[in-house]
Amino acid sequence: QELLVESGGGLVQAGGSLRLSCVTSLNIFSFNSMAWYRQAPGKERELVASHGRLGELNYADSVRGRFTISRDNAKNTVFLEMNNLKPEDTAVYHCGALRGGQTYWGQGTQVTVSS
Repeated sequence: QELLVESGGGLVQAGGSLRLSCVTSLNIFSFNSMAWYRQAPGKERELVASHGRLGELNYADSVRGRFTISRDNAKNTVFLEMNNLKPEDTAVYHCGALRGGQTYWGQGTQVTVSS
């Protein structure tokens, strides 16, 4: 059984929206934080947004004001609402869960934004 499973990626035109979901098979409170990362071809993986167990939020400057991270604790799910998407947002988006100094990763979901 996968620890983290992402869904919701796809192809969208610039200016459009997508909502990514990440479900964990464990109790979401067992993680210190849940986050979304992305990796574009030829680039390093970068943090997009994180949601701490106590509600702390953090966003990359490039997405602040356009993306919103949230979680449904009852469903052990974290979401990434992405609005006003730009071609430079094209990447594989990975869910990451931090616990005990280790980050656990999902398999990723592709987001492609056409101009």
